[in-house]
Amino acid sequence: MKQVINAVQPKPHYVILDGLRGVGAIMVLLVHLFETFSLEDHTTMIINHGYLAVDLFFMLSGYVISYAYDSRWNRMSIKGFLTRRWIRLQPMIIIGSLLGASLFYFQQSDILGWERIGETPVWKLLLVTIIGMTIIPVGKSLDIRGWDEMYPLNGTNWTLFFEYIAYIFYALILRKISKLALGILLGIAAGFMVHHAFTNSSGVVTGGWSFSDTVHLRIGFVRMSFSFLSGMFLARIFSLKSLKYAFFTTSLILIAALSVPHLGAEYGKNAFYECFVLMMIFPLLILMSAGGKVSNPTEKKICLFLGNISYPMYIIHFPFIYVFRAWAANENKTLQDTESWIYGILIMIICFVSAYLFMRFYERPLRKWLSTKLLPDQKLPKGSASDLKKNEFIR
Repeated sequence: MKQVINAVQPKPHYVILDGLRGVGAIMVLLVHLFETFSLEDHTTMIINHGYLAVDLFFMLSGYVISYAYDSRWNRMSIKGFLTRRWIRLQPMIIIGSLLGASLFYFQQSDILGWERIGETPVWKLLLVTIIGMTIIPVGKSLDIRGWDEMYPLNGTNWTLFFEYIAYIFYALILRKISKLALGILLGIAAGFMVHHAFTNSSGVVTGGWSFSDTVHLRIGFVRMSFSFLSGMFLARIFSLKSLKYAFFTTSLILIAALSVPHLGAEYGKNAFYECFVLMMIFPLLILMSAGGKVSNPTEKKICLFLGNISYPMYIIHFPFIYVFRAWAANENKTLQDTESWIYGILIMIICFVSAYLFMRFYERPLRKWLSTKLLPDQKLPKGSASDLKKNEFIR
Protein backbone atom coordinates (compact mmCIF):
# COMPACT_ATOMS: atom_id res chain seq x y z
CA MET A 1 0.00 0.00 0.00
CA LYS A 2 2.83 2.38 0.81
CA GLN A 3 4.24 1.88 -2.67
CA VAL A 4 0.96 2.98 -4.26
CA ILE A 5 0.67 6.06 -2.05
CA ASN A 6 4.19 7.21 -2.90
CA ALA A 7 3.77 6.62 -6.62
CA VAL A 8 3.68 9.69 -8.82
CA GLN A 9 0.42 9.30 -10.70
CA PRO A 10 0.08 11.03 -14.07
CA LYS A 11 -2.84 13.25 -15.02
CA PRO A 12 -5.14 12.48 -17.96
CA HIS A 13 -3.35 12.49 -21.27
CA TYR A 14 -4.16 15.02 -24.02
CA VAL A 15 -4.10 12.89 -27.16
CA ILE A 16 -4.74 15.76 -29.58
CA LEU A 17 -1.65 17.58 -28.33
CA ASP A 18 0.31 14.52 -29.45
CA GLY A 19 -1.21 14.82 -32.91
CA LEU A 20 -0.41 18.54 -33.11
CA ARG A 21 3.17 17.87 -32.08
CA GLY A 22 3.44 15.21 -34.80
CA VAL A 23 2.15 17.60 -37.46
CA GLY A 24 4.72 20.14 -36.28
CA ALA A 25 7.52 17.57 -36.60
CA ILE A 26 6.44 16.77 -40.17
CA MET A 27 6.47 20.47 -41.00
CA VAL A 28 10.03 20.77 -39.67
CA LEU A 29 11.08 17.87 -41.89
CA LEU A 30 9.49 19.52 -44.93
CA VAL A 31 11.06 22.86 -44.06
CA HIS A 32 14.54 21.38 -44.00
CA LEU A 33 13.95 19.53 -47.26
CA PHE A 34 12.76 22.65 -49.10
CA GLU A 35 15.43 24.79 -47.44
CA THR A 36 17.97 22.79 -49.46
CA PHE A 37 17.04 24.93 -52.46
CA SER A 38 16.83 28.27 -50.63
CA LEU A 39 20.05 28.36 -48.59
CA GLU A 40 21.19 31.63 -50.18
CA ASP A 41 17.87 33.43 -49.72
CA HIS A 42 15.67 32.14 -46.93
CA THR A 43 12.82 34.49 -47.85
CA THR A 44 12.12 32.43 -50.99
CA MET A 45 11.70 29.16 -49.11
CA ILE A 46 8.52 27.10 -49.38
CA ILE A 47 6.80 26.68 -45.98
CA ASN A 48 8.52 29.93 -45.20
CA HIS A 49 7.65 30.19 -41.51
CA GLY A 50 8.12 26.51 -40.79
CA TYR A 51 10.97 27.11 -38.35
CA LEU A 52 8.37 28.55 -35.96
CA ALA A 53 7.37 24.94 -35.26
CA VAL A 54 10.37 24.90 -32.91
CA ASP A 55 8.75 27.69 -30.90
CA LEU A 56 5.54 25.67 -30.86
CA PHE A 57 7.50 22.74 -29.40
CA PHE A 58 8.88 24.97 -26.64
CA MET A 59 5.36 26.22 -25.92
CA LEU A 60 3.95 22.71 -25.83
CA SER A 61 6.71 21.71 -23.42
CA GLY A 62 5.92 24.60 -21.09
CA TYR A 63 2.22 23.79 -21.19
CA VAL A 64 2.56 20.08 -20.51
CA ILE A 65 5.35 20.39 -17.93
CA SER A 66 3.27 22.86 -15.93
CA TYR A 67 0.10 20.79 -16.34
CA ALA A 68 1.75 17.48 -15.48
CA TYR A 69 4.14 18.50 -12.69
CA ASP A 70 2.92 21.63 -10.86
CA SER A 71 0.84 19.58 -8.44
CA ARG A 72 3.37 16.78 -7.91
CA TRP A 73 6.16 18.53 -6.03
CA ASN A 74 4.93 17.44 -2.61
CA ARG A 75 5.95 13.90 -3.54
CA MET A 76 8.68 14.43 -6.13
CA SER A 77 12.22 15.81 -5.79
CA ILE A 78 14.14 17.99 -8.21
CA LYS A 79 16.39 15.01 -8.89
CA GLY A 80 13.36 12.87 -9.67
CA PHE A 81 11.95 15.45 -12.06
CA LEU A 82 15.21 15.95 -13.93
CA THR A 83 15.74 12.19 -14.09
CA ARG A 84 12.35 11.81 -15.75
CA ARG A 85 13.23 14.48 -18.30
CA TRP A 86 16.63 12.87 -18.93
CA ILE A 87 14.99 9.49 -19.53
CA ARG A 88 12.53 11.11 -21.92
CA LEU A 89 15.06 12.98 -24.06
CA GLN A 90 18.49 11.42 -23.78
CA PRO A 91 18.04 8.02 -25.50
CA MET A 92 17.19 9.63 -28.83
CA ILE A 93 19.88 12.31 -28.43
CA ILE A 94 22.43 9.48 -28.31
CA ILE A 95 20.95 7.92 -31.46
CA GLY A 96 20.97 11.27 -33.25
CA SER A 97 24.66 11.73 -32.54
CA LEU A 98 25.51 8.19 -33.66
CA LEU A 99 23.44 8.53 -36.83
CA GLY A 100 25.05 11.87 -37.63
CA ALA A 101 28.49 10.32 -37.21
CA SER A 102 27.68 7.32 -39.40
CA LEU A 103 26.52 9.57 -42.27
CA PHE A 104 29.09 12.33 -41.75
CA TYR A 105 31.57 11.43 -44.49
CA PHE A 106 28.71 11.15 -47.01
CA GLN A 107 27.88 14.83 -46.53
CA GLN A 108 30.92 16.51 -48.08
CA SER A 109 30.24 19.38 -50.47
CA ASP A 110 32.72 22.03 -51.56
CA ILE A 111 29.82 24.12 -52.87
CA LEU A 112 28.19 24.33 -49.43
CA GLY A 113 31.47 25.04 -47.69
CA TRP A 114 31.55 21.57 -46.15
CA GLU A 115 34.96 20.75 -47.59
CA ARG A 116 36.40 20.33 -44.10
CA ILE A 117 34.31 17.16 -43.70
CA GLY A 118 36.81 15.24 -45.81
CA GLU A 119 39.66 16.71 -43.78
CA THR A 120 38.23 15.68 -40.40
CA PRO A 121 40.19 12.81 -38.81
CA VAL A 122 38.27 9.91 -37.33
CA TRP A 123 39.46 10.68 -33.80
CA LYS A 124 37.93 14.15 -33.95
CA LEU A 125 34.68 12.78 -35.35
CA LEU A 126 34.54 10.28 -32.47
CA LEU A 127 35.23 13.05 -29.96
CA VAL A 128 32.41 15.21 -31.34
CA THR A 129 30.13 12.15 -31.36
CA ILE A 130 30.76 11.41 -27.69
CA ILE A 131 30.30 15.04 -26.68
CA GLY A 132 27.11 15.22 -28.72
CA MET A 133 25.68 12.24 -26.82
CA THR A 134 25.90 14.28 -23.61
CA ILE A 135 24.08 17.30 -25.18
CA ILE A 136 27.11 19.46 -24.29
CA PRO A 137 27.54 21.99 -27.14
CA VAL A 138 30.83 22.51 -28.97
CA GLY A 139 32.55 25.69 -30.14
CA LYS A 140 34.58 26.64 -33.19
CA SER A 141 37.51 24.36 -32.36
CA LEU A 142 35.29 21.30 -32.92
CA ASP A 143 33.16 22.69 -35.75
CA ILE A 144 33.91 19.79 -38.07
CA ARG A 145 31.24 20.75 -40.63
CA GLY A 146 31.86 24.46 -40.99
CA TRP A 147 28.42 25.88 -40.23
CA ASP A 148 29.23 27.01 -36.69
CA GLU A 149 26.61 24.71 -35.17
CA MET A 150 26.41 23.66 -31.51
CA TYR A 151 26.05 20.09 -32.73
CA PRO A 152 27.79 19.60 -36.10
CA LEU A 153 26.53 16.02 -36.40
CA ASN A 154 22.89 16.85 -35.77
CA GLY A 155 22.17 20.55 -35.94
CA THR A 156 18.60 20.42 -34.60
CA ASN A 157 19.85 19.28 -31.20
CA TRP A 158 20.29 22.93 -30.26
CA THR A 159 16.64 22.99 -29.24
CA LEU A 160 17.24 20.16 -26.76
CA PHE A 161 20.07 22.15 -25.20
CA PHE A 162 17.64 24.97 -24.45
CA GLU A 163 14.96 22.48 -23.44
CA TYR A 164 17.19 21.14 -20.69
CA ILE A 165 17.87 24.70 -19.53
CA ALA A 166 14.11 25.32 -19.36
CA TYR A 167 13.66 22.20 -17.23
CA ILE A 168 16.33 23.32 -14.77
CA PHE A 169 14.81 26.79 -14.43
CA TYR A 170 11.36 25.26 -13.99
CA ALA A 171 12.55 22.87 -11.28
CA LEU A 172 14.53 25.50 -9.37
CA ILE A 173 12.40 28.64 -9.80
CA LEU A 174 9.42 28.70 -12.14
CA ARG A 175 7.36 26.00 -10.40
CA LYS A 176 7.34 28.12 -7.22
CA ILE A 177 6.30 31.51 -8.59
CA SER A 178 2.78 32.92 -8.53
CA LYS A 179 0.56 33.44 -11.56
CA LEU A 180 1.17 37.18 -11.33
CA ALA A 181 4.96 36.74 -11.29
CA LEU A 182 4.70 34.30 -14.20
CA GLY A 183 2.65 36.85 -16.16
CA ILE A 184 5.24 39.56 -15.50
CA LEU A 185 8.07 37.30 -16.66
CA LEU A 186 6.07 36.41 -19.76
CA GLY A 187 5.51 40.09 -20.53
CA ILE A 188 9.24 40.77 -20.29
CA ALA A 189 10.02 37.76 -22.50
CA ALA A 190 7.41 38.94 -25.03
CA GLY A 191 9.13 42.32 -25.15
CA PHE A 192 12.46 40.69 -25.97
CA MET A 193 10.77 38.54 -28.63
CA VAL A 194 9.16 41.57 -30.31
CA HIS A 195 12.45 43.45 -30.20
CA HIS A 196 14.26 40.52 -31.79
CA ALA A 197 11.68 40.13 -34.57
CA PHE A 198 11.57 43.82 -35.48
CA THR A 199 15.31 44.47 -35.32
CA ASN A 200 16.21 41.47 -37.48
CA SER A 201 17.10 42.57 -41.01
CA SER A 202 14.69 40.06 -42.56
CA GLY A 203 11.97 40.37 -39.93
CA VAL A 204 12.30 36.74 -38.81
CA VAL A 205 12.76 35.13 -35.40
CA THR A 206 14.88 32.19 -36.50
CA GLY A 207 18.27 31.49 -34.92
CA GLY A 208 19.80 29.96 -31.82
CA TRP A 209 21.90 27.05 -33.07
CA SER A 210 25.43 28.39 -32.48
CA PHE A 211 27.30 28.21 -29.17
CA SER A 212 30.30 30.33 -30.19
CA ASP A 213 28.10 33.17 -31.50
CA THR A 214 26.67 35.27 -28.65
CA VAL A 215 23.94 36.60 -30.94
CA HIS A 216 22.65 33.08 -31.56
CA LEU A 217 22.79 32.28 -27.85
CA ARG A 218 20.71 35.36 -27.11
CA ILE A 219 18.18 34.42 -29.79
CA GLY A 220 17.94 30.88 -28.44
CA PHE A 221 17.24 32.11 -24.91
CA VAL A 222 14.65 34.60 -26.19
CA ARG A 223 12.80 31.96 -28.22
CA MET A 224 12.88 29.37 -25.46
CA SER A 225 11.95 31.81 -22.67
CA PHE A 226 8.95 33.36 -24.38
CA SER A 227 7.50 30.11 -25.68
CA PHE A 228 8.11 28.00 -22.55
CA LEU A 229 6.69 30.70 -20.28
CA SER A 230 3.71 31.09 -22.62
CA GLY A 231 2.96 27.39 -22.33
CA MET A 232 3.16 27.52 -18.54
CA PHE A 233 0.91 30.58 -18.45
CA LEU A 234 -1.70 28.88 -20.61
CA ALA A 235 -1.70 25.80 -18.36
CA ARG A 236 -2.14 27.81 -15.18
CA ILE A 237 -4.56 30.53 -16.29
CA PHE A 238 -6.98 29.20 -18.89
CA SER A 239 -9.67 26.58 -18.45
CA LEU A 240 -10.52 24.17 -21.26
CA LYS A 241 -13.72 23.75 -23.23
CA SER A 242 -14.71 20.67 -25.16
CA LEU A 243 -14.29 21.12 -28.90
CA LYS A 244 -15.18 18.81 -31.77
CA TYR A 245 -12.82 18.08 -34.67
CA ALA A 246 -10.02 19.81 -32.80
CA PHE A 247 -7.19 17.73 -34.26
CA PHE A 248 -8.01 18.34 -37.91
CA THR A 249 -8.89 21.98 -37.27
CA THR A 250 -5.69 22.77 -35.40
CA SER A 251 -3.59 20.82 -37.89
CA LEU A 252 -4.98 22.77 -40.84
CA ILE A 253 -4.48 26.09 -39.04
CA LEU A 254 -0.89 25.16 -38.16
CA ILE A 255 -0.04 24.10 -41.72
CA ALA A 256 -1.60 27.26 -43.14
CA ALA A 257 0.14 29.56 -40.64
CA LEU A 258 3.58 28.07 -41.32
CA SER A 259 3.10 28.03 -45.10
CA VAL A 260 2.41 31.75 -45.60
CA PRO A 261 5.12 33.25 -47.88
CA HIS A 262 7.63 35.71 -46.47
CA LEU A 263 5.84 39.06 -46.23
CA GLY A 264 8.88 41.29 -46.58
CA ALA A 265 10.85 43.20 -43.98
CA GLU A 266 9.47 46.58 -45.07
CA TYR A 267 7.38 48.28 -42.37
CA GLY A 268 7.89 45.24 -40.16
CA LYS A 269 5.28 43.20 -42.03
CA ASN A 270 6.98 39.82 -41.64
CA ALA A 271 8.00 40.54 -38.06
CA PHE A 272 4.43 41.47 -37.18
CA TYR A 273 3.11 38.29 -38.76
CA GLU A 274 5.55 36.02 -36.93
CA CYS A 275 4.81 37.72 -33.61
CA PHE A 276 1.09 37.29 -34.32
CA VAL A 277 1.60 33.57 -34.94
CA LEU A 278 3.68 33.16 -31.78
CA MET A 279 1.48 35.22 -29.49
CA MET A 280 -2.00 34.51 -30.83
CA ILE A 281 -2.16 31.51 -33.18
CA PHE A 282 0.04 29.08 -31.24
CA PRO A 283 -1.64 29.67 -27.85
CA LEU A 284 -5.02 29.25 -29.53
CA LEU A 285 -3.92 25.97 -31.12
CA ILE A 286 -2.70 24.59 -27.80
CA LEU A 287 -5.90 25.50 -25.98
CA MET A 288 -8.05 24.11 -28.79
CA SER A 289 -6.05 20.86 -28.79
CA ALA A 290 -6.02 20.45 -25.02
CA GLY A 291 -9.75 21.09 -24.87
CA GLY A 292 -10.59 19.05 -27.92
CA LYS A 293 -12.48 15.82 -28.28
CA VAL A 294 -11.26 12.77 -30.18
CA SER A 295 -14.24 12.01 -32.41
CA ASN A 296 -13.45 8.35 -33.25
CA PRO A 297 -10.89 5.56 -32.64
CA THR A 298 -9.17 6.20 -35.97
CA GLU A 299 -8.47 9.81 -35.09
CA LYS A 300 -7.10 8.72 -31.72
CA LYS A 301 -4.78 6.20 -33.38
CA ILE A 302 -3.52 8.85 -35.79
CA CYS A 303 -2.81 11.28 -32.95
CA LEU A 304 -1.01 8.65 -30.88
CA PHE A 305 1.04 7.47 -33.84
CA LEU A 306 2.10 11.00 -34.76
CA GLY A 307 2.92 11.73 -31.14
CA ASN A 308 4.96 8.55 -30.76
CA ILE A 309 7.16 9.17 -33.80
CA SER A 310 7.36 12.97 -33.57
CA TYR A 311 10.33 13.22 -31.22
CA PRO A 312 12.34 10.39 -32.83
CA MET A 313 11.68 11.89 -36.27
CA TYR A 314 12.71 15.35 -35.12
CA ILE A 315 15.97 13.95 -33.76
CA ILE A 316 16.97 11.64 -36.62
CA HIS A 317 15.86 13.56 -39.72
CA PHE A 318 18.62 16.15 -40.00
CA PRO A 319 21.56 13.78 -40.67
CA PHE A 320 19.59 12.52 -43.69
CA ILE A 321 18.91 16.12 -44.72
CA TYR A 322 22.66 16.84 -44.64
CA VAL A 323 23.20 14.00 -47.14
CA PHE A 324 20.36 15.26 -49.33
CA ARG A 325 21.74 18.80 -49.34
CA ALA A 326 25.24 17.64 -50.23
CA TRP A 327 23.86 15.57 -53.11
CA ALA A 328 21.73 18.45 -54.41
CA ALA A 329 24.62 20.90 -54.23
CA ASN A 330 27.21 18.58 -55.79
CA GLU A 331 24.84 17.61 -58.61
CA ASN A 332 23.64 21.21 -59.08
CA LYS A 333 20.02 20.18 -58.57
CA THR A 334 17.13 22.62 -58.27
CA LEU A 335 13.61 22.27 -56.92
CA GLN A 336 12.35 21.95 -60.50
CA ASP A 337 14.36 18.79 -61.17
CA THR A 338 12.39 15.56 -61.05
CA GLU A 339 15.22 13.81 -59.23
CA SER A 340 15.02 16.35 -56.42
CA TRP A 341 11.41 15.38 -55.75
CA ILE A 342 12.11 11.66 -56.05
CA TYR A 343 14.99 11.74 -53.60
CA GLY A 344 13.15 14.20 -51.36
CA ILE A 345 10.20 11.82 -51.05
CA LEU A 346 12.64 8.96 -50.44
CA ILE A 347 14.22 10.94 -47.59
CA MET A 348 10.78 11.48 -46.07
CA ILE A 349 10.00 7.76 -46.24
CA ILE A 350 13.36 6.90 -44.68
CA CYS A 351 12.74 9.38 -41.86
CA PHE A 352 9.25 8.04 -41.13
CA VAL A 353 10.35 4.40 -41.15
CA SER A 354 13.50 5.09 -39.12
CA ALA A 355 11.57 7.12 -36.55
CA TYR A 356 9.04 4.33 -36.09
CA LEU A 357 11.69 1.61 -35.79
CA PHE A 358 13.75 3.61 -33.29
CA MET A 359 10.63 4.39 -31.27
CA ARG A 360 9.33 0.83 -31.31
CA PHE A 361 12.51 -1.16 -30.75
CA TYR A 362 14.88 1.24 -29.01
CA GLU A 363 13.40 4.33 -27.37
CA ARG A 364 10.37 2.88 -25.59
CA PRO A 365 12.08 -0.31 -24.32
CA LEU A 366 15.08 1.70 -23.11
CA ARG A 367 12.91 4.29 -21.39
CA LYS A 368 10.99 1.51 -19.66
CA TRP A 369 14.21 -0.13 -18.47
CA LEU A 370 15.69 3.18 -17.29
CA SER A 371 12.47 4.06 -15.46
CA THR A 372 12.58 0.72 -13.64
CA LYS A 373 16.21 1.23 -12.65
CA LEU A 374 16.24 4.95 -11.85
CA LEU A 375 12.68 5.68 -10.71
CA PRO A 376 11.59 3.31 -7.93
CA ASP A 377 8.18 4.99 -7.72
CA GLN A 378 7.48 3.75 -11.25
CA LYS A 379 7.25 0.16 -9.99
CA LEU A 380 3.48 0.21 -9.63
CA PRO A 381 1.23 -2.77 -8.88
CA LYS A 382 -0.22 -4.68 -11.79
CA GLY A 383 -3.08 -2.77 -13.36
CA SER A 384 -1.82 0.67 -12.27
CA ALA A 385 -1.00 3.36 -14.80
CA SER A 386 2.59 4.51 -15.16
CA ASP A 387 4.07 7.56 -16.85
CA LEU A 388 5.27 5.37 -19.68
CA LYS A 389 1.97 3.58 -20.27
CA LYS A 390 0.23 6.93 -20.31
CA ASN A 391 2.73 7.95 -22.98
CA GLU A 392 3.72 11.04 -21.01
CA PHE A 393 3.79 13.98 -23.40
CA ILE A 394 6.86 16.11 -23.95
CA ARG A 395 8.19 17.24 -27.37
